[in-house]
Amino acid sequence: MNHFWIILIGALVGSSCSILGCFLVLRKMSMIGDAISHSVLPGIVIAFLISGSRESLVMMFGAAAIGLVTVFLIQMFQNSGVQADASIGVVFTALFAVGVVLISLYTRQVDLDLDCVLYGEIAYAPWDTLHIGETSIGPKAVWGVGASFLLNIVVISLFYKQFKISTFDPALAASLGIPVVFFHYLLMSLVSISTVASFESVGAILVVGMIIVPAATAYLLTDKLSRMIIISIVLSIVSSLLGYYVAYLLDASIGGTMVAVTGVLFIVALFFSPKHGVLIKKWSRKKLLQQN
Repeated sequence: MNHFWIILIGALVGSSCSILGCFLVLRKMSMIGDAISHSVLPGIVIAFLISGSRESLVMMFGAAAIGLVTVFLIQMFQNSGVQADASIGVVFTALFAVGVVLISLYTRQVDLDLDCVLYGEIAYAPWDTLHIGETSIGPKAVWGVGASFLLNIVVISLFYKQFKISTFDPALAASLGIPVVFFHYLLMSLVSISTVASFESVGAILVVGMIIVPAATAYLLTDKLSRMIIISIVLSIVSSLLGYYVAYLLDASIGGTMVAVTGVLFIVALFFSPKHGVLIKKWSRKKLLQQN
């Protein structure tokens, strides 16, 4: 049964992250996803220090708050003339470093150590169960990540048109009366929540792969946003399934192997995508030259 729960948690994490990753990739904001996934660490630690609780809801509020602070600081630095990549690098490394220091200073007696932060412990997630009375209703990670996935589905479905227009043409969206800044920060809030919901099962670094790689792979396979979202979810599920069994055979890190599989799928798409594939383009040019 633990095998099922591990695969399910990985699939939920990947699906929840990849939905948002599609918009980040299209907005050319992939590194902001990386920045948020790292910078939420001090928010999680501060939320724990204030509340004394490791409950997911408390940590989500802390992470979402710091995620918004991250986006605000990056935007402020860019508006001050600092280059975009430099702004992202400065903000996320500084905030992540603050989180690491806080963990080393104040949470030594708590199961919030650096190995968990960096690499995740998805293999142990099925043992941390949620109870109603004396009845177990499954791992906490399933409920936490599942709630995050449901939230992303609901918000993106309700405001799909607004997100789509503001992603492809912010100027047009503004002229139509769509509050572009609001939806920008709403998207960043969802990224923050999804990151911390995946925090304990996948880890702060590995979640970056789940946010970006399936979406980037789907981008190579289709030019339609709705299909891109569906393909990225399917790729995430396939990566979780294959990654688990490859990790089992190799006796390797489960979370790391899941992300490695997404990387392999991206390379396959990069070379063999019907429209954007490197080898397909080369074969098409060769065929065209032969015809001429």
